[in-house]
This record gives sequence, C-alpha cells and structure tokens, in this order.
Amino acid sequence: MSVRAPTKTIRSWTTDTRRWAAYKPRPGDIIVATPAKCGTTWTIQIANLLVEQSPEPKPIWSLSPWLDVRDYPVEELVANLEGQTRRRVIKTHTPSDAMPFFDEVRYIHVARGGLDAFMSWHNHVANYRPAALAFMDAVGMSDEAIARPHPRMPDDIREFFQVWMTEGPEARLADDMPAARYFDIERSFWSDRKRPNVLLVHYNDLKADLDGEMRRISDFLDIPVNEAIWPGLVSAAHIDAMRDAGGTLMPRGNEVWADGAKTFFNKGTNERWRSVLTEADIALYEDRLAREASSALAAWLAGGRRGAGDPRRTED
Repeated sequence: MSVRAPTKTIRSWTTDTRRWAAYKPRPGDIIVATPAKCGTTWTIQIANLLVEQSPEPKPIWSLSPWLDVRDYPVEELVANLEGQTRRRVIKTHTPSDAMPFFDEVRYIHVARGGLDAFMSWHNHVANYRPAALAFMDAVGMSDEAIARPHPRMPDDIREFFQVWMTEGPEARLADDMPAARYFDIERSFWSDRKRPNVLLVHYNDLKADLDGEMRRISDFLDIPVNEAIWPGLVSAAHIDAMRDAGGTLMPRGNEVWADGAKTFFNKGTNERWRSVLTEADIALYEDRLAREASSALAAWLAGGRRGAGDPRRTED
C-alpha cells in the first residue's frame, strides 16, 4: 500500500495530527476530511448508512472516531478502529498533507463556502459548556506548541469574524479553526482532487440533491445501490432526520454544548451571514479568498459542482 508521508504537523486545542502515526490502514477505509462545520458529520452519517445498509441511527462518535482529536487517548481510538469488523469510516479536520496518504484508502472531502462555515462555527463555539472550555484550556497549557488557554469568543459576532480572519503567524493561535486552517484544508484537497481515491463533495450539492450526491458517494465507495432500501437511507441522511435522532447520533453532545445535539446540528442553512456581516466584512473575505485560492477553487467553494463543474475536470 503506497503512502505519502505528512509534510507538516498541526496542533490545536482540539487536535494533534501526530496521532496519525498510530493509524493502521485497511484497504477500503473511508476517511471523511473537512474544515469544521462544512458537512463533516452529515457526510460521515451518509458513509455509515451506505456501509451499514440500514437507516437505524447509531452513535456517530463511537462508530466513526475522530482519530486526531485530543478528547481521548489515541490508544483508545485505535483500539476502537482495530476492533471493528465492518468497513471503517474515520473523521478528521486535517489537511491531506498533514496526515499519511494511502492509495488504498478512500478520502471524501466536503467543502462549503467560507462565510457559511464561519456562521456555523460561531454557533458551535458560542455554545461550548464551561467543562468543554476548561478541558481545552488544560490541553493548551500542557502543550508547549500552544502554551495558552483556549481563546474566548467576543460577544459580538463581527468581532469574532475579525478574529477568525486573522492572518500571519498569529492566526494559528487566534482560534481553534480560523480561516487560515479553512483555506489550508481546502487547498490541500483541491490539489489532490484528481486522485482516483479522492472525492470532493460540496455542502450546497448535498442540500440541492441529497439522493444524487449519495449515489455519487456510493459509486465512489463501490457500494451498489439497493433500490429496495435506498429511500430509507436517503431519508435517514436528511438534516431534519439527523436532528430528530440527535440524542442517539450524538449521545455526548450535552457534555460539550448547551442544548447538546440540537446546537450541534443547528439550522443547516446557508447565507445567514448576509444579515450579520457588513459589506466591508464580506469584501474582506472576498479579498482573502482571491489571495488564498485559485479562481477555480474559489468558484468551487462558492458554488459546488452546480456552479463550478466537476472538480476532477476543472483546471486551475
């Protein structure tokens, strides 16, 4: 099994990519890799529904561990994976060049417009429970590469937007998932988009045609579509269905966020930023996008396949 070694390490209050050294791949493993709040859990649920061939809700965090998260000892997460006899689905928010890359593993990357991701990230961070923040404080203080508590979010969302948009060396410690990491992840998978074991999916396309995108993912994973049970799988993958089953899908949600899974799944809508950010804020993001991404990647982030075409056929 060929491997491309990581070329960098990322350490934050929630993740440490050095943990990937403990990963023992199996042919057919499925890694879902996205920036935060871009459809990660949604796509993991889709992958699990396809693997399980059942609409029955099951705990996502235990079924599909987040390998580089710092909430659990890495040995515990690896033991979980090693004990699974089914086809494995793994979560990460890591760029493709910060983890080992195996030819016989399937990688699904999910993109979303940066401003939409920011709005969902704001809701995510604003609702952390004190115990979750205290845990991340301790992580940060114990890691010499961070050496500080987790940043507290300003009360004003526009102030937080300025923090999220921090550039330069300070960006890494301005926030746990700043715009700098968002663009880093997007660029990495855009560079790998033409590899046969990489599939790029977009949040907007999932919303516009869930059935069609699930068929596309099923084809990529070499999982035949069973038309007899297919409608039930698609129904179970709808955001509303996931929100209704939130207590089962995310049983630890109440430990991390106020209102638990209800907060985590939140609205699932786009363009909420239009009523929050100013024209100057939006222009700031658009200027950053033009500097951080090629024109083709920028078009993809904004519009998905319906707006920018198939990424594999797109030239930079």
